[in-house]
Amino acid sequence: MGYVTSLFARKVIAAAGSTVDAAELLTEAGLSSDAPLDPKVMLRDTVYYDLLEGIAQQTDATALPLRVGASMLCDEYGALGLAWKAAPTLGGSFARVERYARLWTSVVEYELRQTDRGVLYILHRSGPRRLGMRLSNEATIASTVSLCRQVTSDAFTPLEVRFKHSAPASITDHEAFFGCPVRFDADLDALLISPEAMAQPTRLGDEGITQFLLSHLEAELRSLRDEPSLEAMTKDAIARSLSEGLPKVADIARSLGMSARSFQRRLSEHGLSYQTLTETTRRELAEGLMKDEQYSLSEIAFLTGFSEQSAFTRAFKRWAGQTPASYRKMRI
Repeated sequence: MGYVTSLFARKVIAAAGSTVDAAELLTEAGLSSDAPLDPKVMLRDTVYYDLLEGIAQQTDATALPLRVGASMLCDEYGALGLAWKAAPTLGGSFARVERYARLWTSVVEYELRQTDRGVLYILHRSGPRRLGMRLSNEATIASTVSLCRQVTSDAFTPLEVRFKHSAPASITDHEAFFGCPVRFDADLDALLISPEAMAQPTRLGDEGITQFLLSHLEAELRSLRDEPSLEAMTKDAIARSLSEGLPKVADIARSLGMSARSFQRRLSEHGLSYQTLTETTRRELAEGLMKDEQYSLSEIAFLTGFSEQSAFTRAFKRWAGQTPASYRKMRI
């Protein structure tokens, strides 16, 4: 299972314009229509592909990835976007993406590969090559070209663009946007970039700023690798809410920065049930508190979301096969 930044979804919907109902599409994707652009808010990759395919059913999506790419701005990518701008050369910008793209997607890996003609900037994405993925790949490549044009003084044009999927009915828009040959049914999804272009200095290149940003990105990358699972985050949120009563799904979803619909979908994708997680959390919390004599049984009942001690006793007997008093006596 993979995730992409919700920034891409919001940009796609904006690029589709009045041909679609933006608010409805955002809701279907589990996003709030009035929330700001935040590249750290992630979206399930299949939800993103569904979104692209839904738009393609409503309008001609041939040029949609190109409009999405043209709308992307460095500053919208957070620290990674700033690091792209601050790299001394365009080659340095690409190196940043190769290492840190995991901050905005877990479904794509990037590779810089030297060839006789120049450098291949390769997009690796596994999975069935459904329409949504194909459109996403085109938007990703187009976004890269757009970002290059934003940071270089000389007009950036790749030597060649390659896509593994078949061509749409017309590739006129693609050739006009990229300004170079566009090959479909190719062996790679990639840009071929000349050595001269890679050596171009960026307009805002600054070694001092670059080092500061790279330090920040390294910290973000380490944090991402250590990120708690959805199960752990949900149980923690439930545990913190139980003293105010049994929390509702919508309340826990909100505390995790998601809509209730998106939260339920993500639980389902991970094979999790909110009811089961709530029950497990109450049991684990009760058993932990039971080992500390400073808490009375009535206090433990309250802290685990029960309004009456008798209800807590019945639940605990179901969990542990014995009363809370017997359980505590055996363990203290």
